[in-house]
Amino acid sequence: MILEKHYIALFPALVMVGCTSQQAMQKPSKPVRQANVQITQTQTIQVKPTPKPAVKPQPVAKPSYGSFSDWKSDFSMRAMASGYDAQTIRRLLDLAYLNQQVISLDSGQPEFSKMPWEYVDSAVSDGRVSTGKRKFAEQRAFLSQLQSQYGVNAEIIAAIWGMESSYGAVTGNSSIPSSLASLAYDGRRQEFAETQLLSLASLLQRGDVSWSQLDGSWAGGMGQTQFIPDTWLKQGVDGDGDGHRNPWATGDALASTANYLSNSGWVRGLAPFYEVRIPASFDYAVVGSKQSAARWAALGIDTIDDVSLDANTQMELWLPAGKDGPALLLSPNFDVIKVYNNSSSYALGVSLLGKALAGQGGLYKSWPRYERPLSTVQVRNLQQRLTSMGYDTKGADGIVGTNTRRAFQRWQADNGQTPDGFITQRSAASLASW
Repeated sequence: MILEKHYIALFPALVMVGCTSQQAMQKPSKPVRQANVQITQTQTIQVKPTPKPAVKPQPVAKPSYGSFSDWKSDFSMRAMASGYDAQTIRRLLDLAYLNQQVISLDSGQPEFSKMPWEYVDSAVSDGRVSTGKRKFAEQRAFLSQLQSQYGVNAEIIAAIWGMESSYGAVTGNSSIPSSLASLAYDGRRQEFAETQLLSLASLLQRGDVSWSQLDGSWAGGMGQTQFIPDTWLKQGVDGDGDGHRNPWATGDALASTANYLSNSGWVRGLAPFYEVRIPASFDYAVVGSKQSAARWAALGIDTIDDVSLDANTQMELWLPAGKDGPALLLSPNFDVIKVYNNSSSYALGVSLLGKALAGQGGLYKSWPRYERPLSTVQVRNLQQRLTSMGYDTKGADGIVGTNTRRAFQRWQADNGQTPDGFITQRSAASLASW
């Protein structure tokens, strides 16, 4: 990789995109924590004069209800007491019925965790790519306009469109009022679901969402890029200029996606990830940490393609399939994609689909497809065993998350394995059967 230092020229853009990119202005020799403190103080000074929009108070939920009707009645009273329009709330709840399938989907857990290549294979399937290239060509002028306006890569906007609704073809057939009401009544995500219902009521009153157009995903996602109501209320924009912000309208959906990513800290001109080579003598203990591009270069990490990176840009080294799979340097934009779905596999899928839509190649290094995942029961056993041995996984939920991978990585380092944090039937055999 070619390391560059652009302090003056990049400063206006870096101030706008948030603390992650502003860390790049600090010299690599300074501790990241010091940089964070300085940036936070600067941002606080900047935002103090900004007036805050009035926010309606949220009704305080009860922990449980005897019946769905009881919840409806109580929610209706709390919502109206908080200032929401009584007629809109009543009409919205009249459309809501208890959907047990939604509750099952929300509480369900897969029997086996997925390997990263399974998610990627689906993201860049032949059908999704071929349809996407045609849709990308149809919207090229508009997507280029959005890229110029918001700084977000046109192909990333299109990739999210493809991932979320197959480019507008599949926007969901579940009743959004029923889905959200069922989630609220069930109680596991009561506060989240009730907030979405209140935001949906506001959207209906504002005229952006039609009463005849209330079908979406089982989790409350709406329209062509599957915004939840509260996020659309805050981030939705009128992309087609008709005076409304309709998530089912292509122009509004694509423009709002660009706006959301931009407001979440997207750095103009930076790819979500760069595939790299790892030297033979590399210390895998630093995998998963964030370092400056200059620091990674000093450790022998080099991009496979010739790219220019600001020497001070903070990047994370990620091995999605361990030492035998691809090695990726993740930019701040990779984390921004995760505001849509807080999953690294999702962000990788979007990134690779974007590359495909732009006519670029995929990953150079192949996946170790011979590896097999752990079952949910095995993951829970692994978490309990690691924690009992002093490698705290912060809970035993049967899901391989960041805390579990880091704990496993520490265990690997102490037990003769390459500490790449990749949990498989082979690497975790002695722990998962406990």
